[in-house]
Amino acid sequence: MRTGRMNRQTNETNLEISLNIDGTGKSSIDTGIGFLDHMLTLFSFHGGLDLHIKCEGDLNVDTHHTVEDIGIALGKAFNQAMEDKRGIRRYGSCYLPMDESLARCAVDISGRAYLVYNLDFNKERIGTMDTEDFKEFFRAFCVNSNITLHIELLYGENDHHKIEAVFKGLGRTLRQALEIVSDKVESTKGLI
Repeated sequence: MRTGRMNRQTNETNLEISLNIDGTGKSSIDTGIGFLDHMLTLFSFHGGLDLHIKCEGDLNVDTHHTVEDIGIALGKAFNQAMEDKRGIRRYGSCYLPMDESLARCAVDISGRAYLVYNLDFNKERIGTMDTEDFKEFFRAFCVNSNITLHIELLYGENDHHKIEAVFKGLGRTLRQALEIVSDKVESTKGLI
C-alpha cells in the first residue's frame, strides 16, 4: 500500500494528514472551512484515495494560512506515498462536467513542480472560503508533491460548480496517473 503521513505545526495552523493512494475513496475531513471540506471529500472519492485531514487554523484572520498549509502537507504526503514512482502510468487527464461548467485537468507525475492555473470566479468567497485561496492550495500541492499540474476551466457560470468540477477532475486525473501499469519507471532517464 502506498501511504503518506504528514503533521505540520506552525504559529498559524496545526494539522495532520494521512493518505492511502490505493484506497477506496473514504475520507474524514475537518479543516474548519466547510466548503474546502466538501471539495476535499469529492477529491478523495473521485481519486479513490483514503484521506484523513484534521486542521485547526487561524480562521479568525482569514482562510489563507489554513488552505495553503493543507496544500503543503497534502503535497508532502503524496510525495511520500508515491515512493520511487516505479510502475505508475505517470500521466493523467480528465474533462469533468459539473452542470454548466467544464474543467480540464492534466498531470505529469514528473518530479518537477509546475502549475498552470486558468480559473476565474465571479465572487470573492464561496461559503467562508476566499476564492483566491484555491490557487494557493494548488500551487502548494504541486510544489510539495513535485508534480506538473494544468487545471483550466473551459466555461461555467456558477462558482460552486466551477471549482467542484476542478476538484473532481483532479481526483480522477491523479487516479489515472498513479495507476500501476508496469514494473518500470516511465522515463527515458530511468528516474522520475
